[in-house]
Amino acid sequence: MSAKNRDNHNRWRNITVGFRVSPEENEQINIAVALSGLPKQEYCYRKCLDREIVVQGNPRVYKALRDQLAAVLDELRRIESAGEIRDELHENIELITRTLCGMKEECP
Repeated sequence: MSAKNRDNHNRWRNITVGFRVSPEENEQINIAVALSGLPKQEYCYRKCLDREIVVQGNPRVYKALRDQLAAVLDELRRIESAGEIRDELHENIELITRTLCGMKEECP
């Protein structure tokens, strides 16, 4: 059997769980997964089971942080004159901040 199909207690993972999300929710999930450095399955079941998600810094996480910060900057430039900020952008900024604080082991 493949090690990927077993959990940390060597239990066989043979149940599939699925759910529907909006395109916006899907984007938020994909951003959180990219910033975590975990596979999507691992991220989702840890969140569903309220388990801790520890980000391990690596080149993929760094690239995700860089890309998300660039996207945030583009969005902030776009809304500079409008003065309106979407909830998703606010959530992305908070997630990026928590990730960076966790990697540096310090927060304001």
